[in-house]
Amino acid sequence: MNELNKRNLEYLQAYFFKVLSLDENTSSLQYMMNKIVKFLVKEYSLQSVSFIIWDEFTNRYTVESTTNEIERESVSHLVFEAFSFLRQQNQQSFTVEGNDVSICLRTDEKKYYLHIVQSEESQIDAEFWEQLSTECGKMLELLLTYKRAVSQEMKYEQLYQITTKFHLSLEMEDILEETVYTLQKVYPDFTYLLLLSYDNKNDRKLPIEYLQYDNKNISEKAMEAYVCGEVEVEYDLVNQSAILYAPLKGKQGNYGVLQVVTEDKELFSKDIVKFITVLAHTAGSALEKAQLYAQSRRLIDDLRLINETSHQLNSNLRLTDTICYMSHQIRESFHAQEVGFVLFSEHSDKYQLLKGSTLFFSESSAHFYIEYVYNRLQEEKEAIFVNESPFSFSNEEMYYHSIIAVPMVQNGVVKGAAIVLHSDPYSFTFDTFKLLQSLIHHSTLAFTNSMLREELEKLVVTDHLTGLYARNYLDDKVEKSMIQDPCGTFLLIDIDDFKKVNDTYGHQIGDQIIIQIANIIIQNIRVKDVGARWGGEELAVYLPSVPIELGVTIAERLVKKVEAETKPSATISCGVSCWSRDKVDTLEELVLRADQALYCAKDLGKNRVVVEREKENTSYSEK
Repeated sequence: MNELNKRNLEYLQAYFFKVLSLDENTSSLQYMMNKIVKFLVKEYSLQSVSFIIWDEFTNRYTVESTTNEIERESVSHLVFEAFSFLRQQNQQSFTVEGNDVSICLRTDEKKYYLHIVQSEESQIDAEFWEQLSTECGKMLELLLTYKRAVSQEMKYEQLYQITTKFHLSLEMEDILEETVYTLQKVYPDFTYLLLLSYDNKNDRKLPIEYLQYDNKNISEKAMEAYVCGEVEVEYDLVNQSAILYAPLKGKQGNYGVLQVVTEDKELFSKDIVKFITVLAHTAGSALEKAQLYAQSRRLIDDLRLINETSHQLNSNLRLTDTICYMSHQIRESFHAQEVGFVLFSEHSDKYQLLKGSTLFFSESSAHFYIEYVYNRLQEEKEAIFVNESPFSFSNEEMYYHSIIAVPMVQNGVVKGAAIVLHSDPYSFTFDTFKLLQSLIHHSTLAFTNSMLREELEKLVVTDHLTGLYARNYLDDKVEKSMIQDPCGTFLLIDIDDFKKVNDTYGHQIGDQIIIQIANIIIQNIRVKDVGARWGGEELAVYLPSVPIELGVTIAERLVKKVEAETKPSATISCGVSCWSRDKVDTLEELVLRADQALYCAKDLGKNRVVVEREKENTSYSEK
């Protein structure tokens, strides 16, 4: 080696050492090569120097740093051929064509190139170019090694930080957000998409899609990575990009796939694939932990809901109170819009809507849903879970897409159903469906007990033959009314010539006449009025807060309707008495006065109303 080449080489080595040891931006390849190419041009009186990388994926050379702005746009045909020749040679490291020098810088990672255009002032021989190739290759290898070390340190620092955050977080959205943030920080030139296998509310607008086999946006490689749990890579030749699919893997399964797309010229190195794979597995484990935690919280909440509901239902609530409580619980816990409880008839397709159901079930359009539920339950005997309603209405407010119907079964017989509706499709999850099944299963016994208890209470205070209240119930109501109300009217009714009816038609027809008259009474009094069987063929009606004049009008209407509507035709006599708060009175005296008025009605010819007032009988109706 001549003295000039030796001095040039020593000077070059000294500059490399200075740059590598003192410059703060050593990890930036482009920055360092910008300094190198400028140094070579200046110190060796060169016309231009370009640092060029061969991209195997795109099959082209890319100018990374140059002092020739024209060459920055593209590599000339002559240079392309020279580099192609060098790329195929293992020994030769440079070529010289006139003033153009093409040098190959071999490293462990890939091949890089220098394209040098000499000036007329340049006095450089082939020996120097060979030494330059060797020294630049060493420098580049050191630079790349340092760059990899810095990059690895940064990556694993990020991995450490994200792992620490994952351990502190049990929120799925926090984990997903931190995963995307870390990737964007480490590889800002890549684009990312989270392909999840579970529903996520995604309030933070993260890049998320859901893994569904019918989703045309999801590639086969993505599904393969999800199913097999292995990293997959595919190349998009149309868009000149590479796509990596890393499964979000936990111990119990895969929770999705992390999709990473390179830019135009990037390839996935082993280090990149390794880092993304580790990060995806770390995120998958964190998602699994968060999901298990969320499931445990849901189970605790579900058990608490069932326990609270069971405790409330076992506190001897009235049936209406029970239904109201259940409707409220279901609306609050399942975000349902409509909740209905219906009982089915054993002998027909009619149903009874229980009080406490939401108002929609009292509307005519609810019949379609109830009928649909009834038919399916009769056929399948299984709970119904529908995410798309089979009905459509012109009024969209009445169009409920999501339907859950859970049968209320007792001794193997479907007694009724709880029906839950929501206007949005897929509003209820399968977990919601299973929880509602469990809730209704635990509640059915309470419903049945409430109905049986109220039926028993009704039997105690109701006359078996007529369906009217028993005398002791009427007595209790009158006494309470005398304390609470301003006035009241009492009617005592007797069927005229009832013995003759029994003798003529028989006791069975006699019973039918009593039933007919009882039904007429029920149809012609208010809900809060009390109709009762007094004893034998005697009946009674108490009208709370009704003055005597109106009470007489009601009594006369009953007399007329009984004569007109009974078959065989029968008549009644009615004695009327009243009380008011301005006078001291008792139940016994009220009944006694009505009884005296009734006897007077009988004496006056029957089939009439007589009112007793201050021990003076006055006939208000005579036939």
